[in-house]
Amino acid sequence: MNEDSPASPAPEQASIDTPISMEEQTLPAAEATAENESVAAKESVEADLVSLRQENEALRGQYMRIAADFDNFRKRQQRETEDLRLQLIRQQRETEDLRLQLICSTLSEILPVVDNFERARQQLNPEGEEAQGLHRSYQGLYKQLVDVMKQLGVSPMRVEGEAFNPSLHEAVLNEPSDKYSEDVVIEELQRGYHLDGRVLRHAMVKVSMGPGPSGETNDSNSDSATAEGEGNN
Repeated sequence: MNEDSPASPAPEQASIDTPISMEEQTLPAAEATAENESVAAKESVEADLVSLRQENEALRGQYMRIAADFDNFRKRQQRETEDLRLQLIRQQRETEDLRLQLICSTLSEILPVVDNFERARQQLNPEGEEAQGLHRSYQGLYKQLVDVMKQLGVSPMRVEGEAFNPSLHEAVLNEPSDKYSEDVVIEELQRGYHLDGRVLRHAMVKVSMGPGPSGETNDSNSDSATAEGEGNN
């Protein structure tokens, strides 16, 4: 062998001087980039979440305002509807009252005519064919008048024998009566009338005061006679 040839390098020195590969050099940079991207993504998600929460709160507040406005609108409509219903009822009542007032005013003018017909019917006693024909004509007119009053809702009161009622009757006379007890209508002096259940005109009546002093005397005499008869027996 040639003594001048260079010696081979030692194995340990060769391993120390081996160059680092490109993959080994870029690995830490890639990990740092991935970590940065993860942090950025997390921050973006958190920002989106905050934005969505804010948007949700805004929408929720808007919904609550709309719901409150609608509830106020509904209540206002209910009040207005109820007010309108009550107003219509009042108008109907006022119209009905006005109608009844007009009818009462008109009938109050007609009732004296009816009274005259009643008096004439009680007093007349027609004799002869001509007088009877006139009486029948008169009765026909009276019947037509009564029928018209019935159609308007007018009905006569029947008061004789009824208990005196100041809301229906007007007491003109009071007198003792053996037939009727106290505060009972003895006689109708002027007929009263109802209109649809209301008093159109009070009936003028004569009212019983009950048995008078003569009745009491007769009763006492009768009692005395009965007592004497029992004593004699």
